[in-house]
Order: sequence, then structure tokens, then C-alpha cells
Amino acid sequence: MRANLAGLPFETVAYFGDESPLFQMDRFAYGFAVLLSKICTRLGFLRLANQPAAFVAQLLINHHQPDLVLVEFGFHAVRVMEAFSNSGIPLVVHFRGSDLSSDSKFGVLKIQYKRLIRISSGVICKSQLMSKTLNDLGADSGQILISASGANAQLFYAGDPSTSPPVCLAVGRFVSKKGPLHTIQAFAQQPFGQLWMVGEGPLLIAAKLLVRKLDLSNRVFFLGRRSHEEVAVLMRSVRVFVQHSMVASDGDSEGNPVAVMEAQLSGLPVVATCHGGIPEVIIDSKTGFLVEEGDISGMATAIKRLLADPILSKYLGSAGVKRVEGQFTIEHHLRDLTSFLRRVHSCSLAMRNDT
Repeated sequence: MRANLAGLPFETVAYFGDESPLFQMDRFAYGFAVLLSKICTRLGFLRLANQPAAFVAQLLINHHQPDLVLVEFGFHAVRVMEAFSNSGIPLVVHFRGSDLSSDSKFGVLKIQYKRLIRISSGVICKSQLMSKTLNDLGADSGQILISASGANAQLFYAGDPSTSPPVCLAVGRFVSKKGPLHTIQAFAQQPFGQLWMVGEGPLLIAAKLLVRKLDLSNRVFFLGRRSHEEVAVLMRSVRVFVQHSMVASDGDSEGNPVAVMEAQLSGLPVVATCHGGIPEVIIDSKTGFLVEEGDISGMATAIKRLLADPILSKYLGSAGVKRVEGQFTIEHHLRDLTSFLRRVHSCSLAMRNDT
């Protein structure tokens, strides 16, 4: 989202549903309306939940008269969609992952999503799999842009994994869909090197207990939350990137994890799962290794192979750099998004002129 705000070549005004500054009446009203919508959703009053934020959004539309509105996350777009039902302003919705998979979001809002698709002029998603879900909801393929968020090529650039120590790096929140416990179990099944884990989250305590149980305290290290700049340095200091993404028990799934693209841009071979949009980025046996979700032994074999063979790590990592530089940088995303928004706006103007 920050990249979109900073990089899109349009004059933009942004409102955030989790901010309610007291001395900015428009932003306070919007944040408070979103809070009311969230409360209504939690209580199961789904029709009522659509009204507070939509009412304030309508006032903001009348005030700013935008050419187009881009809403991040499908569950948030549902809150404001009624403001666009007769506004004549094109609405574009950006789905990112959990909003199109988890029971608490997609499962609860599926009926509302079908109306959202009818109201929207365009939808954006992160992978072919997400695009298929949008098709099932009623979206036409021409209405959809598939665009991974992309990696920052100015921050993440290639190191040389063949000269780095035999260390695996995992970066991400300690939540079920990132599979941190599976990653630890896979690492434990092979004898080489260390595993560095960056991030925080509800499964962090369970991960630390597992490390103690497996007697890995001298091989697995928890580095806590790190800045993007710090992560970039870490990626140039290790040999392999690992991520065991999987569908969580509540259905929550990845869209297209940016950390995987950042790792490839950093010259690292990636060991990951055939999950979400990952197979669209990682080419198995060419830029890394892919295993099925839950295949701990397969992941362990891939990790062992790369940690034991620095030349193979460099070969796969170099191929990954070329792939991401060619298709999956922030610049690619911004270029595709800009073109898509302009096309949506032009089509909307043409339709209004025809009527």
C-alpha cells in the first residue's frame, strides 16, 4: 500500500480505516464509521455493517469528486461499496490474500463479495489462484488484474550465497499460513548449518518450545522484528531462504508473499511450498525447490541439498535474480497497476458518454 501511494503517477488522497485523528474531522468521521462497521460485522449484522462507512464515503466522494477510487482489501471494500452503486465513480478493489480465503473474511462475506464484484469496475489480485476465486464470484477475466506486489530492487540486490555460511533464513509473521513450525521441523531433519527466523506473532512461543524440544537451541535463532533494511542485509548474509506456506485451519492463504520475491532478488535459492502464488514466482529446480504443503521430509531434503552445495545455491539464486528482475519488482507492479487504472477510468468515461 505504501508503494502504491508513493509510486502511482496520480494525485491521490488517502483515507485509512484504522485512523481517527481528532482534529481532522473528515478522517475522524471515516475512522469512526469503519469502527461501527466492524462492530456490526462482529455482531452478525452484515447489512447494517455496510451503512456507516458507505455513508461517510459518499460524503467524501461528493467533496473530492475523484476520477477513480482504489480500495485496499475486499473486506474493507464491502464496507463502502454502496457509496458507488449509483455514483458513476469507478471502484477498483485490491484483494491481497486472507480477504479472499479465510473463513473470518471470505467465508463470512462471500454473498457481499458477489455484490461487490457487480459494483466494481475492476479488481486486482496476487495470483492465478485468487483470479479463479474472483471468476467464481462473478468477475469477468477482463475485469481482473493479476499483479504481485513486487520486490524493491533498490533495497534488495544480489549477494553471493556460495560465499555465505550454511544458514537458512525465514522471514514472516509467526502465523499458521506461514508454517513456521513446519519450517523448524524440516530444518531439524537435516544436519547442516543454522536457521535464522525473523518476525513475531501468535505462534512464536510454540516455535521456541519446539526448538527446545528438538534440542536445536544452538542452531535455530529468533531475531524478532526487523526493518526492511535489516532484512535486506540478512538476505545477503545467508545461503538459503525457506518458507513453508500452507492453508491455515481457517482457510487463510497467501496471495503472493513478497518475502519470497525479495529473497530471489537477493540472489538466494528459495525452498518453499506449492501454495498460493508461490509457483508463479519460483520455478522448481531452476530458481529453488518447491514441495507440497505439509511435506516436511521433502523440505528437509531440499534444505540439506542447498546447504551442502554452495555452488548449486549460487546457480539457482542467480536464475532467481533474473526472473524477479524481469517480472516481479515494484516497478513492474506499479507499471501494470497504472495501466490498469487508466484503462478502467477510460472505460468508465466511455460508458458515461454513451449514456
